[in-house]
Amino acid sequence: MSEQKTELTMYQIADQFIALANQLSQQENDIGKVGTAMRFASARFNAFEAAIKSTNLAAEKDNALEWFSNEFKAMLNENLDDHIANPPVPAQQPADDAVKMFKAD
Repeated sequence: MSEQKTELTMYQIADQFIALANQLSQQENDIGKVGTAMRFASARFNAFEAAIKSTNLAAEKDNALEWFSNEFKAMLNENLDDHIANPPVPAQQPADDAVKMFKAD
């Protein structure tokens, strides 16, 4: 009998990160801090990914920055549209005003 390798999809892996972020948000009671930490972690890991994939990161830095930025913008846009169509009910109020600045009055 052969072992079947089960590969996780990008969405399944993302769901694991989101589950951890939700857990940390409850623990810290600060969704802004967790969001900032996730963005920093993503930037740090993406820089590592670019360094591993590049033969000359100094020469390819601008292209890498543009590519990762465009990828993030497209993903963020898609998810913002989803939350516009299906507004979430916050489990907690933000601990600071950082998120409120995006709200339309």
